[in-house]
Amino acid sequence: METLFAVLIGLLVAAGVFLMLSRTIIRVVLGLAFIAYGVNLAILTVSGLRQESPPLLTLEGPYVDPLPQALVLTAIVIGFGTTALLLTVALRAYQVAGHDDVAAFGDNLARNPDAPDGQHADPEHLSPDTPETDHTDETEIQMAELERLRRITR
Repeated sequence: METLFAVLIGLLVAAGVFLMLSRTIIRVVLGLAFIAYGVNLAILTVSGLRQESPPLLTLEGPYVDPLPQALVLTAIVIGFGTTALLLTVALRAYQVAGHDDVAAFGDNLARNPDAPDGQHADPEHLSPDTPETDHTDETEIQMAELERLRRITR
C-alpha cells in the first residue's frame, strides 16, 4: 500500500513541477496545488497506513496517532484558501494585462501611464502591454465640458 502511495505522490509532485514550469499563470497555480496535495499525501503516508483503532478512549488500543491527520486537514484548508487567492490574483492579472503569459508580465502590470504618479493599475483601462485605442475625442469632450462648468460657476 505504501508503494502505491509513493508512486501517487511522485506523480502528483511531477505533474505539479511540470505545470509550474509552464508560462501560463493558471497552470502555475494548479501546479502549486498539485505539489501541495502530494506533500499532504506524503505526510499521511509517512505517519503510517495502519488499520488500528481510532484515538477514542472507549476503544481498546493501540491507537492511531491523530497528529498527522490534523496537520493534513489544516494544510488542506490553508491550501484551498491559498489556491482561491492565487486564482483571484491570476484572474485580475489577466483582466489588467489582457494575457496570461507569466514571462510577458514584466514590471508593467501595476503601472498606468495615465495615472498622475504613473504607478497605479486602473481597472477601466488595459495595461501598457496592450495599448488602448486613441481617446483624444473623449479628452476633447471632457475638456469642453470642464470649460463649460467653469463658465457656469463664475
